[in-house]
Amino acid sequence: MPTLDDILEHVGEFDRFQKQTFFVLCLLSAAFTPVYVGVVFFGFIPEHRCFSPGVAELSQRCGWSLEEQLNHTVPEWDGHGSSYNSRCRRYEADWNATGVSCTDPLGSLVGNGSTVPLAPCLDGWVYDSPGSSLVTEFDLVCEDSWKLDLFQSSVNAGFFIGSINIGYIADRFGRKFCLLTTILANIFCGILLVFVPTYLWIVIIRFMQGLVSKGCWTAGYILVTEVVGPEYRRTVGILYQTAFSVGLLVFDAIAYAIPHWRWLQLTVTLPTCFFLLYYWCLPESPRWLISQGKNDKAMKIVSDMAKKNQKKIPSHFEDIKFEEEDCGKQKPSLIDLVRTPQMRKNTLILMYNWFTSSVLYQGLIMHMGIAGGNMYLDFLYSALVEFPAAFMILVTIDRVGRRYPWAVSNLVAGAACLVTALIPEDIHWLKVITACIGRMGITMAFEMVCFVNTELYPTYIRNLGVMVCSSLCDVGGVIVPFIVYRLVEVWHDLPLIVFTVLGLIAGGLVLLLPETKGRVLPETVEDVENFHRQSAPKAKKIYLHVKTAEHD
Repeated sequence: MPTLDDILEHVGEFDRFQKQTFFVLCLLSAAFTPVYVGVVFFGFIPEHRCFSPGVAELSQRCGWSLEEQLNHTVPEWDGHGSSYNSRCRRYEADWNATGVSCTDPLGSLVGNGSTVPLAPCLDGWVYDSPGSSLVTEFDLVCEDSWKLDLFQSSVNAGFFIGSINIGYIADRFGRKFCLLTTILANIFCGILLVFVPTYLWIVIIRFMQGLVSKGCWTAGYILVTEVVGPEYRRTVGILYQTAFSVGLLVFDAIAYAIPHWRWLQLTVTLPTCFFLLYYWCLPESPRWLISQGKNDKAMKIVSDMAKKNQKKIPSHFEDIKFEEEDCGKQKPSLIDLVRTPQMRKNTLILMYNWFTSSVLYQGLIMHMGIAGGNMYLDFLYSALVEFPAAFMILVTIDRVGRRYPWAVSNLVAGAACLVTALIPEDIHWLKVITACIGRMGITMAFEMVCFVNTELYPTYIRNLGVMVCSSLCDVGGVIVPFIVYRLVEVWHDLPLIVFTVLGLIAGGLVLLLPETKGRVLPETVEDVENFHRQSAPKAKKIYLHVKTAEHD
């Protein structure tokens, strides 16, 4: 008996209807960028030093240049102010005192070869930046630098907690309902961030934004892969993620033009209000409707799809029904993810790969120190590397399949980390090249895990499965700063050794998953359990029943 994929072959697998849906959801994917990586610009840390009362007046009286002022009045100033003392300590001296020498001010203050003691920055900091960020507004430096980590951790904690809840909503009440409610909540939180005056409320609202924003992005990913035919799922899934990369470039340009974090937040939030128009622009997933027994509504969407695509539904496709043994709604349950052997194996391997992809993806960026140079150029380079990775997936995934390119990309990322660690520091250009190869490999793996995750779960728990597995991505995002910044104190390249082990294990585990190339999306847990035994696509439990047309 024919399946929903069969009917899509007649009404269009990726025609005008699906292209419109794909385009508007790609806008949603691109708009997720400021939430996911916004801390790069919202919380950038400029060069800073303690504010010392009287220094400016003394510098003016003595006719010092800025460099001379810093050399005379800032502890351990080496021309860059990179030490802890130059940023977080000041001389405990009265620069307003009479008789301070312009040639040896410290010596004239203490005399007799004594040294001037150091004290904390009691009067705030001076920031060498024309713009503003969370750091400059709330002085999140030195002893309070951990508060910036908390700002980013709060959104990742929101991602983690919201993954399961939003996934359940999408599978229980529909993809479209989930999208609209999370879009509205995200807009509300984004605007509130612009106006709240205290750091504590910013962290709370950032956490609330994390609760809904990742679920919104993932629900859009699920929807766009469920309205197209099997031949196009891999393409739209990868391009949906590539839209996020485009969002990186746009966000970088906007941040360069608007270096003030509150205005930047408002600028990237207001356009998302137009996403509320999706109520009229987007359909509900017909696959989800069928899984919930809402066959009439599913057929209505299929009819609209055929009309917009200027196609006709064949007369023998008149209704969509469940088999008798599957009558009634299938409700999502967390237990279903681990109840049976194949589902349990898939879930554990996918969770590990989400974790590894996050750790290597973010860890390589941190280890390369892209924040050490021009912030905007470094961000641009990190975004551009994602486009060849997407192209390589599109070239190989249809010819080779999902499993082997995914495994190879993990293995390449792990091997590149090992090679980078073994290359001597004096061959810097070669270390950069191998690190970029590793970054490209893990970018491919990151995109692959998101894509294949949707193909390994039945429709009624697909969104929940993706959200639960991807929650390990958020755990990785919380852990990776400790891996990088703590281990680097032991040995500069020790984090790369950890990345190597994680990547190689991930590549080996991927080979234990079934190949999903050319398979129809599973509709039941039984389909998943039989997946590894199938040599060709088999009919699903949701059928398009053929009613024989009566003839005169």
